[in-house]
Amino acid sequence: MSNLFIKCPSCGVTHFQSILVKSLFVCPECGFHHGIDSAARIKYTVDKGSFTEFGKNLCSLDPLSFPNYEEKLKSSMKATNMNEAVVTGTATIEESPCVIAVMDTRFIMASMGSVVGEKITRAFEYATEHNLPIIIFTASGGARMQEGIYSLMQMAKTSAAAKKHSDKGLLFVSVLTHPTTGGVTASFAYLGDIIIAEPQALIGFAGPRVIEQTINQKLPTGFQRSEFLLEHGMLDKIVSREMMRETLGNILRLHQNVSKPQKEYRIEQYGLK
Repeated sequence: MSNLFIKCPSCGVTHFQSILVKSLFVCPECGFHHGIDSAARIKYTVDKGSFTEFGKNLCSLDPLSFPNYEEKLKSSMKATNMNEAVVTGTATIEESPCVIAVMDTRFIMASMGSVVGEKITRAFEYATEHNLPIIIFTASGGARMQEGIYSLMQMAKTSAAAKKHSDKGLLFVSVLTHPTTGGVTASFAYLGDIIIAEPQALIGFAGPRVIEQTINQKLPTGFQRSEFLLEHGMLDKIVSREMMRETLGNILRLHQNVSKPQKEYRIEQYGLK
């Protein structure tokens, strides 16, 4: 964000950007969580200097020769200085090692095309091979229509990689941020062992307007928002941005403690037979 002033879309109050930087881009008036890019998310979440990126050079092609798609890719690369809509790598959070993936909506609304799916899959595979937990911050408009069936294939591919990671008894924490929709929601985003969301995040498959037009009914207030989903058992916890790092650190430490081999005791030690 490069604007001097930023208006909160929730309460309408305008703040200096410098104030929002200090509050991690959370509105001081109403607590609305502004969208942030992948670099800021990593900065706010992992230990300083601990992040090592992998898969950075993977780039999307235009398999269907979709009109203007190649130009849109080049434009997004130039605007974001990224090759695709997700950043993956290793890091530590409060000294606990993990694999981390962060989606970035600045790049074609973080839609999941072939390369996004490949990078998420490789992140799972790296975590599985090295016995590491994985944390994924999702934010996406869904499958990337410009890649058609190649995009939809990523739902199955990422889900299969998540299953192999789970079969090895490893931890997957899914953090849903605004918005998480479409094929991302319907695949790996909801396969986490622990599912966390930021406040007021829009989370769902089809958008509210599409659902209302389909069923010709008015949806409940707050439908598909984090609080609604938590109330209906679809989330484990809502965590504010300022508490996210601490919360993830606690989860990782708890997992490490549980996964350590337990000392065996013999009945004879307690004088029992």
